[in-house]
Amino acid sequence: MQIPENKYDVVIIGGGPIGIACALEAEKKGLSYIVLEKGCLVNSLFHYPTNMTFFSTSEKLELDNIPFISNNPKPGKREALEYYRRIATTNDINIHLFEKVTNIKSAADNVHNIITSKNEYQAENVIVATGFYDIPNYLGVKGEELPKVSHYYNDPHYYATQKTIVVGASNSAVDAALEIYRKGGDVTMIVRKPEIGDRVKYWVRPDIINRIEEGSIKAYFNSSLREIKENEVILDTPNGEEIIENDFTLLLTGYRPNFGFLQDLGIKLSEDGKKIPLYNENTMETNVPGIFLAGVICGGVETHKWFIENSRIHAKIIINHLDKKQDILTST
Repeated sequence: MQIPENKYDVVIIGGGPIGIACALEAEKKGLSYIVLEKGCLVNSLFHYPTNMTFFSTSEKLELDNIPFISNNPKPGKREALEYYRRIATTNDINIHLFEKVTNIKSAADNVHNIITSKNEYQAENVIVATGFYDIPNYLGVKGEELPKVSHYYNDPHYYATQKTIVVGASNSAVDAALEIYRKGGDVTMIVRKPEIGDRVKYWVRPDIINRIEEGSIKAYFNSSLREIKENEVILDTPNGEEIIENDFTLLLTGYRPNFGFLQDLGIKLSEDGKKIPLYNENTMETNVPGIFLAGVICGGVETHKWFIENSRIHAKIIINHLDKKQDILTST
């Protein structure tokens, strides 16, 4: 294999908040680095719903003690985009956007060759901070591929006056149902459990429960979607089959990390159904020498366990470990 000219101490895959945090720490320790992001800056945040409000307060979303000033204690999407964009530009983060990592080949000497859609790089250390928002949890029902079906939700205006099915009962599904209802949409929720999820934001959960109880938003609990058709959907409910008129169907049933990418790197996943990657909590290094994990990807399918606020520390853990390792190599 041709050795790439672009050599770094560390390559960071993912230009979200945690990838940026890793870059900031690398700069402070004098480590050469590059951040590779397949989309725009903080790509996952950019694709969040337009009116999304974070569960966390602004100070818990801060990186490197850089103040995050927001209009309200819990910031919205646009404020977060502005905050992380200013960090990246002000600190002149070495980040390549719209450059997807397609393969990583590890040599016998533990040097990793990172191949992207545009270039090739070499590094002894790779940090995977790719999050989980890229791959929806598909239901596998007939009609899921129809144009009226989406696994992502953006703006409620699009669904005004339309008969809209929202499948799911997590934060994303509840937010979508409430916003579409308030913009004049005819909303029906399909929930496989007997009630709205207990992890829904505490200030939103009473709102959705009240709207369902008063009949403003219809809801089928202990129910599932059997088939999606052009103008209707077929449900399986405790009372048997139900057929509902439908214009749009939002399948907001969660997302998952790219497990195939991790396995291609040789990273082991737990076999208990949670698919938690194997890594050392003291260093964040996986079973593959020189490959580290940071952020939500550490949780496998349990994407609710890691957030920006509790995984920011991963950046310091990894870079401090790399800094110590470099000091040892320099002194020998």
